[in-house]
Amino acid sequence: MINAGFTGEGGPSMSVARRVATYSDDPPAARGALGCERPTDESGTIVQPEGAKMTTPTIPQPGAADEAPLPGAGARPAGAPPPASPPDAPDGPKGRTGFWLVMVGVVIMLAGVLFGYDQGVISGALEGIKNEFDLGSGMVEVITSWVTLGALFGALAAGSLADKLGRRPAILIAAGLFVVGALVESLAPGTAILVVGRFIVGFGVGVASVAAPLYAAESAPTHLRGRFVSTYQLAITIGIFVAYLVDQALSNDGNWRVMLGVSAVPAVLLIIAMWPMPDSPRWLMKVGRRDDAAAALRKARPDIDVEAALDDVAAQLEADSDQASWAEVFSRRLRRPLMIGVGLAVFQQITGINAIIYYADQIFAEAGFSTPADQAAATTWAIGAVNVLATLVAVVYVDRFGRRPLLLAGLVGMTLSLTTVGITFRFMDSADTSGAGTGGPTDAGIVTLVALVVFIASFAFSLGPVVWTVINEIYPSRVRGRAVAVATAANWGAAFLVSQTFLSLIDRIGNSATFWLFAGFSVIAYVWIWKKVPETKGRSLEEIQEMFDDEHEAHASATA
Repeated sequence: MINAGFTGEGGPSMSVARRVATYSDDPPAARGALGCERPTDESGTIVQPEGAKMTTPTIPQPGAADEAPLPGAGARPAGAPPPASPPDAPDGPKGRTGFWLVMVGVVIMLAGVLFGYDQGVISGALEGIKNEFDLGSGMVEVITSWVTLGALFGALAAGSLADKLGRRPAILIAAGLFVVGALVESLAPGTAILVVGRFIVGFGVGVASVAAPLYAAESAPTHLRGRFVSTYQLAITIGIFVAYLVDQALSNDGNWRVMLGVSAVPAVLLIIAMWPMPDSPRWLMKVGRRDDAAAALRKARPDIDVEAALDDVAAQLEADSDQASWAEVFSRRLRRPLMIGVGLAVFQQITGINAIIYYADQIFAEAGFSTPADQAAATTWAIGAVNVLATLVAVVYVDRFGRRPLLLAGLVGMTLSLTTVGITFRFMDSADTSGAGTGGPTDAGIVTLVALVVFIASFAFSLGPVVWTVINEIYPSRVRGRAVAVATAANWGAAFLVSQTFLSLIDRIGNSATFWLFAGFSVIAYVWIWKKVPETKGRSLEEIQEMFDDEHEAHASATA
């Protein structure tokens, strides 16, 4: 599903896969693990300091700044950070893609689909859960949002798991958590156990969001790395779409337990696919298992000089010894890029993407789609399918138009669509023409549907992927991992806040005011990006760093 354009090759403005970062959507596809981002040399090649520890991302959603893969809207949570991607596997001539490399792709695809499925499935399951347990808005918000909270903690733990146990065991642990969490959710006798199941699934999401792209990036050769890690980001949006399809198929029966339990099936498939695979050659070298690393590399790349390639990895590991302190991350010199990264991460969430991904069926019910089948169909095609298709726009245009134009254009579409949704809800509230019981939505309900399609499409080519592209370009290599981790944590926190308060906002201030609030945040984001966020298109990482250094020196001289 990824075309040949998704490669990691080319200069600073030549590779789409290199520049487009990922959802997840998705809090929630989780990029920027603590210490996982790697410094780059002048050619853009990533090098890894010795002793550096990968510790955390946040959601979702891919590669290092010079080869960042594509996330989708609505992933990790929707628009969440892509996972950090370390140096690529030893490269060589572009030989044919063998069985073991195909299996790496299968693993990354299954992990992404699982991530997306667990993000999207709750939309169709909420109505059945509310009816069975007679829940109010507050408890519905807890059930919805705790998968995001679990993902935050899972992402924090994933770095240590992947470094200490290996990438392969970390992925198996994530898949096992998916199975356990899905069974707990589907068999839950009450809301407390259901929340525990949601948290377990979220923890697995967090671990997978780090370990799976990390494994792919370290196992694939350079000319395929961008494609492999981008597959994860696209798989998240596909997973959301699949979840909506399952919800639609089961909507008439209201069988929410089956909806939630189905995620155990791809989790089992992930365990089966991962079980015979070796760990990544780079991790095996890092822990001193050169013979195992050679065997793993021969499986994946039989067409290269394995010993010479491993010598290169050893040299990179030896050179990777210079990691910045937290004091440097928060120093005055880096204050502006740090605030830009955190600001972009927060605005990505508070403009409403996860509220729409998680609560789509309820929004369409309020808009006059009176039956569960109508609500599920609207969610599937207006949100799920558009999310997948619009994500591809960023792949084509991020290097052609630049970051700022896409961000600003997307925010215009988001503001107009959110404003329109607020107006239509106000009309329906005042006219009492919601369409309930009439067999279908009113004209206002159709306008709401179209407006939400515009919102999803606008987010998917702008704030979804481009935010993480910029975040992973603006920091010096020494601090990039930790600085991205700060932005990632801010993103997860904002995603949790939105999903935890959306229904309460609707209860207190109404549908119209809630969507106008999101529209207001979109306007603020537009003005802030216009004034504060520089264009990074066509600039090398070193040139971007020099730009911020020059600004800092100029400001220091002016205030001296």
